[in-house]
This record gives sequence, structure tokens and C-alpha cells, in this order.
Amino acid sequence: MDFQPKSYEKIRQLIDKGVDIRNPGTLDIGNEVNIDRISKEDVTIYPGCRIYGGKTVISSGCRLGYEAPVTIEDCQLGSKVALKGGFASKSVFLEKANMSLGAHVREGCILEEEASGAHCVGLKQTILFPFVTLGSLVNFCDCLMAGGTSRSNHSEVGSSYIHFNFTPDADKTTPSLLGDVPRGVMLNHPPIFLGGQGGIVGPLRLGYGNVVAAGTILRQDYPQDNQLIFDTPRSGGVRNFIPGAYPQLQRLLENNVLYLANLRALEAWYKNVRKTFFATQEFGAFLYEGAMDVLSLARKERLKRLRIMAQKAAAPSPKINPELNAVRQAFHEHVEKIEMVLNEPLPDDATKQNRESFLSSFAQSGGDGREPYIETIRNLSPDVSAKGEKWLRGIVDYYCQRIAAVIASLSLFRTI
Repeated sequence: MDFQPKSYEKIRQLIDKGVDIRNPGTLDIGNEVNIDRISKEDVTIYPGCRIYGGKTVISSGCRLGYEAPVTIEDCQLGSKVALKGGFASKSVFLEKANMSLGAHVREGCILEEEASGAHCVGLKQTILFPFVTLGSLVNFCDCLMAGGTSRSNHSEVGSSYIHFNFTPDADKTTPSLLGDVPRGVMLNHPPIFLGGQGGIVGPLRLGYGNVVAAGTILRQDYPQDNQLIFDTPRSGGVRNFIPGAYPQLQRLLENNVLYLANLRALEAWYKNVRKTFFATQEFGAFLYEGAMDVLSLARKERLKRLRIMAQKAAAPSPKINPELNAVRQAFHEHVEKIEMVLNEPLPDDATKQNRESFLSSFAQSGGDGREPYIETIRNLSPDVSAKGEKWLRGIVDYYCQRIAAVIASLSLFRTI
């Protein structure tokens, strides 16, 4: 057999341990890859694949490259993950998550159980909760999407959809929250449907059960639930463009802070709830570590983008009214305080009572990790789920209220 010298020994070891490598001569494995983190149980690697990164994990039942060659770099794959063709880097894929030909999954993504994408889907800094499904030709970076209860009742993004995450001022302070963490993790809220050939201009918030008509471009928040949304197309015309005006700066800040607060709630969920279930899985400690790393990096990314925008907003503009100039200055002066608050650990007494109440009930409901995670969550009684939502909502509210108090001059979160 004609192997590349640098990959030869690792490929031999993988074959010896039982990995099904369909054409060993076409596989490239980096010297840094730890083959002890690749399962020997029912793993299939099709021709032309590349496996790189010392943190890469491939669990039992995984399929790589069935539709086209796949490159993975420092990714953690749970059981029965199928990456059918494309590229994935520094992201986590949990049980039965799958992506089709042409996938481009860049750093900072978590695809939870059975989340999926059809062909030619681009993701970066994206978190998809269980069952969320993306159609073909989708660009869905910098957002979190939840909703749905099963594979047959899931949140859906139609084909040719775009999350617009880059502004004319070259900002990426654009994370959109489609659903939320406190309700979304309970897997008991209705799905969100985004009709094909549409888009979202981030940052934007959208409630559960909302149906957005095909071809609609969303430019404003729809936090209410169960709405049928037809956003009116803008009429043609030309007007003066003022660089760096940020006319909706307060809304932009609110949505960014709310997104970050939800990330903190998701960290708490992984630490206090999901960690137990990872402990029972093959390579579970690595999957958990990878997910927590992604959540930490996601927070750093969002805060970095806020800092960059604050620098741009620092200089007052004579073309902008004095009131808006004052808001811009206040944002610039307080951005370090915003970062400090969102990085500080949650005080134990802030949500301790609600956390312990939920975890106690959760343990009594079988939350010990012996049953699969999805099955356990879906079998929770409404009362237990409500306790969990209350706990996580308290985390989100804590950070939002702290920010509002620290920078009271910006008058944030009056309508949330």
C-alpha cells in the first residue's frame, strides 16, 4: 500500500483498531492527531478526507466524507455524527448532528443533537440547539437558534437564507437570538420557521413559534411568540449615507448584551446539567471541554466586536444630533465596564435558590445521566421545566440588570 510517510503509521494503527478507511492511500492525518481520541467502534472514513488537530475527537458511529472529501481540524464529534463533505474547524458536533456536501463550518460552532444542514451551508460562531435544520445554500453565521421538540417538529431555515452579519461600517456586532436559552434548552417550545430566500439583518431577536414568510428580510425584532411575519419590502430611493452613525445604537447594545447573557446561561446549563450526561459518553470529557471552550470563545468574540465598535463611536460627528452623540460617547466610556460585568463569575447567591430547586427536582426526574440527554429533557414535567427556565432566566436577567445599572446613562433594557 502506498501511504504518505507522515500519515502511514497513524493510518495503520487506525485500521488495526477497526476503523473502516475505504481508501487508505487518500487519507491525510496530521502528526498532532491523537488516535486514542478516535473510536474503534463503527467509524467510517471515505476517500480524500483530512484529519488535523490535537484536540480532534471522533466518536463511535461517525461517518466522514460520504458525499465528498471532508477536512476536520480540532473538532469534537459525538456519536453517529455525519460530516458528508466540506470543512469544519474548532467546532463541536453532538450526537447525530450532520452536515452535507459543501459544508463550511468555521470556528466557534456547536451543533447539538440531530442539528443538521443540507448542501453548501456556511457557519461561524453559530449555535444550533437540537433538531434545528438548515436548508441548502444558507449562510448562517453569528447567531443562536433554538425551538422545536423532535426531528419531526423542528426549527427550520429555508434554502438560500442569509443572516446578514457584516455592516457597511465593517462591524460584526450583529449576533441574532432566535428563541432563547432558558426556554430553548427545555425542548418544549414550538419551532421557528424562516422561509427560504429570505434573510435577517443582525442583531435581531425572534420569538418561538414565529413563521417568517419566504422572501422576507427581517430588520427589526419580533420577540413575541406565534406570529406570522410579512416584513414590508423597502421602497426604492437614495439618501445620504453617514458612516458610523449608529442610529439604533441602544437597540444594538441591548441585543448584544442579551445575547451575551444568554451565552452565560448556556454555560451554566452545560456545567450543571449537561456535564453529567457527557460523563457517560465515549470521549465525553473531551466533548464537554470542547463545548465549554466554544462558549468561552463565543463570549470573547462578541466582546471583541463591541470593543471595536466602541472605538469607532468614540469620535463625535457634526452630522449626528447631540443626543445620539452623547449615547455614542457613553458607550465608548463604558465598554470596559460592560466587558468586566459579562466576564465576571455569577455570584453564587444570585440564582442559588432557583438553581438548587431545579437540580433537586431534575435529579428526582432521572437527571443522573443514565438515560440519554434528549429523552431525559423531553420527559421532564412542566413543573420541573418551569423551574429550570426560572433559574436560567434569572442568570440572563442578572447580567442585563447589572449592565443597565453600571451604565445607567444609556437607559438600556427598558422594554425587555
